[in-house]
Amino acid sequence: MIKKFEKILSKKGFAHLATIMADGTPQSTPVWFDVKDELIQVNTAIDRLKDRNMRTRSDVALSIQDPDNPYSYVAIRGKVEERTTEGADDHIDTLAKKYLGMETYPYRTSEETRVIYRIKPIRVSGIE
Repeated sequence: MIKKFEKILSKKGFAHLATIMADGTPQSTPVWFDVKDELIQVNTAIDRLKDRNMRTRSDVALSIQDPDNPYSYVAIRGKVEERTTEGADDHIDTLAKKYLGMETYPYRTSEETRVIYRIKPIRVSGIE
């Protein structure tokens, strides 16, 4: 489903992740992401707003603009399929390499626990 947009998804573009608040209103945050096994993966710290929202309401949307062409984008509506802390520290380091060119994530704090959200695309559209 997302293979058509592989070129955009492989770049260093930010995803704008929309989640649903407890009162039903939308909340949007720019996030780093990658793709594994046709699932969009985002990484956050436990108890951040997007973590709380996705933990209780699995419907999400992402829009990702091609960093080389602002008129090219992919829009994804999906559902959180998995939430795991397993491998989350390594995953944020992988994303730091992609987005910052650094081997390790420089903003990690000792108090936080990282978590990976794996999102299954349900509807995908966009312009290449």
